Amino acid sequence: MLTIENLLSIADAYKKATGLVSDRTVSHRVFRDSKKLSSLREGSDITLRRFTEAIDWFANNWPDGAECPAELSGLPTSRAS
Repeated sequence: MLTIENLLSIADAYKKATGLVSDRTVSHRVFRDSKKLSSLREGSDITLRRFTEAIDWFANNWPDGAECPAELSGLPTSRAS
């Protein structure tokens, strides 16, 4: 079972893989809300729907050639048809 800590770890790995340094940029790409990742780091909560959508976003938008985190390996990509 994935947790918020896993989601934050995935976001950190995405930043490293893309060379981004700002949570705000990643947060905007994933949630269309530049403050969501920061609020999660501060202990805020997230709905199951937003969590699942975020995991899906990372699975579908992981940079080609970058090592994928263990939390994402094995997940289907492009779930929406």
